[in-house]
Amino acid sequence: MNGFFESIKDEQHLDPNMKIERIIFEIIFNHVNDLVYIMKAEPGPVFRYVFANKAGYIHAKLTPDYIGKSLQDVLHQGVYGGLQLEYEKVYAEKNIHVFSDEVMLPEGIKRYGESVLTPILDKNRDVKFIVSVTRDVTKLQEEKQRLIEREQEIRSIVDHNLDAILGIDLNGLVQTINPAAEKLMEYPLDKIKNRSIFDLIEEVSHTSFKDQVRKCRLTHLSQSLDSMLKMKNGQVLNVHIKIIPILISSTAKGMYIILRDMSEKTETAEKIRYMAFHDQLTGLYNRRALLEDLNIEINKATKTGQEIALLTIDLDRFKYINDTFGHIVGDQILIKVAERLLEFNNQDCHVYRQGGDEFIIMLSNTTRQKTSAFAQAILSRFASSFYLNSQEYYITPSIGISMYPNDGKDEDTLIKNADEALFRVKERGKAHSQFYRSDMNVALTNIVTLETNLRKAVQNKELTLFYQPQIDLKTQSIKSVEALLRWDSPVLGIISPGEFIPLAEDTGLIIPIGNWVIETACQQISKWLKSFNDGIRIAVNISPKQFEQPNFVDIIKTAIIKNDIPPHLLEIEITEGAMHNSKDAIPILRKLKELGVIISVDDFGTGYSSLSYLKQFPIDILKIDQSFVRDVLENVKDAAIITTIIHLGENLGMDVIAEGVESREQADILKAANCHKAQGFYYSKPLPAEEVERFLQTKISINNRNELPGL
Repeated sequence: MNGFFESIKDEQHLDPNMKIERIIFEIIFNHVNDLVYIMKAEPGPVFRYVFANKAGYIHAKLTPDYIGKSLQDVLHQGVYGGLQLEYEKVYAEKNIHVFSDEVMLPEGIKRYGESVLTPILDKNRDVKFIVSVTRDVTKLQEEKQRLIEREQEIRSIVDHNLDAILGIDLNGLVQTINPAAEKLMEYPLDKIKNRSIFDLIEEVSHTSFKDQVRKCRLTHLSQSLDSMLKMKNGQVLNVHIKIIPILISSTAKGMYIILRDMSEKTETAEKIRYMAFHDQLTGLYNRRALLEDLNIEINKATKTGQEIALLTIDLDRFKYINDTFGHIVGDQILIKVAERLLEFNNQDCHVYRQGGDEFIIMLSNTTRQKTSAFAQAILSRFASSFYLNSQEYYITPSIGISMYPNDGKDEDTLIKNADEALFRVKERGKAHSQFYRSDMNVALTNIVTLETNLRKAVQNKELTLFYQPQIDLKTQSIKSVEALLRWDSPVLGIISPGEFIPLAEDTGLIIPIGNWVIETACQQISKWLKSFNDGIRIAVNISPKQFEQPNFVDIIKTAIIKNDIPPHLLEIEITEGAMHNSKDAIPILRKLKELGVIISVDDFGTGYSSLSYLKQFPIDILKIDQSFVRDVLENVKDAAIITTIIHLGENLGMDVIAEGVESREQADILKAANCHKAQGFYYSKPLPAEEVERFLQTKISINNRNELPGL
């Protein structure tokens, strides 16, 4: 520092007041945050350090003996090269020079600096010293970068906006337009710049547009209106206009005019409406359109007293076409069905597609007789086959019909009742039509109520097992029983198995119910095993759906192990229907035999292929269906069938059990034919487990049937 001021004194012959100035300079140089360096300039040029303030000294990591050293001596090559060029520029031009640079700190932080190089000249205007003041402008640079990015964001929003945007000044002169505006109006910027925005608006919209522009300028609030825009080709375009103020420091500097082509919006709205009310595959009106149209027709019919018919049409066995030929073929057939139904279309007949393979026709101004004839005409028209890709297809429709006002006075009721009539058609053979009757809903309501309560029956412990003894006809002893499911609902009372078991099959509830039956029967076997020496075998009826479950054998195995029972005390009773698919049934039956359970076939002789599956399947017991036993005394054929089944069982090493024995005479015939066991009301009705136990414990002779607890 002293060398610098001495040099100034020598060079410029400074007066004594310089001492005070030196003190001031020292204070400034050593206490400011900026980096201050004073470099002596020598020919070459070479620049040597003569002074660095504290901040500069620390930043440049100078050593105590830095004074007199050149930039090249102090700085590494990567920094020296660039800095040397900046100093040389000042040395050559003898003017103040400003430059910026960036520095990456060791901790990975980037800093920006702005340096001002000021030359100090002697009387000959030669550069003797260069004063460098470097200021940290990182925050300013970051803010500048943020402003640039923000401006680019805004510019991007404008430039890439799908709407046409024009920037105007306060006088309404166009200053900027985005590409969408160029495309919409077919004007480039150079053809429209400084042109009045009002020249582009059709005269009929001038007044309202000017009012909205003025309101935006005065209130600084966005405005909008529908207007008409002049096009380059002389045509006009319906547009929706938004006027947005451009505010800088709360002062309006201009406005953005945003134009949206309403013709495209209108076209899109029409497409959306079409899609909302039409079926995409067939082009027919859909259910939503039906509800609107039906509501309108009902209002008309209410005033005129006319009738309306609703025909719900379902294509019979259409699922098989989809499954066999694929959905592409199925869709093409649905299109052809729609075309055929449209042949009936007129001002009083409208065709709709409900979904899937279901269609609806609404007939206005009709009668029951006319509707019946119309339905018959549809059935007759579908007698002709459909051709697709040189393939012939026959499709038959089932038709359910409801009439306004007799079958309903609102849309939902009419549709529901037409569906119910269709359901009855499907039940009774399909391919015909049927009108709705009021008693149809009663049965449907009962089914819905029954299903609702059945779903709760297992968890609420409403189901129980009763057991019907199976009597050994030779020893008159009881070593086995058949488990029969019973349901006592607290809401509906006692429900017959004939009512709820088919419902359980249809709804899939038979699976959890069947699993519960297996577990409960195994628990009972375990209990009776402790009470009776050899235990009592329990036969459990298995649903075909349950039999087909992948984990069926595992469920049986788990129940046996869990309850620790001999497998032979559990009898699995299946129907011939469960064995229809021998490929799947044989492995299941073999696995059951490996477990050690007994397998019986229920209702033997009522199904198909009986002899073939007796040959293939590991069956232990045949159960003669009660339909043969019932008329055995009067019908010679029934007696012959029973005798044949018994002899067949003997020859194949199988036991035979006769079901439905209700008289001594029936029992005597079975015994004479060497039937092994019999069960039925003659011996005992199905009993709760406690009553079966009491009977077995008393060892009452089965010959005295009056002493049996079941009778």
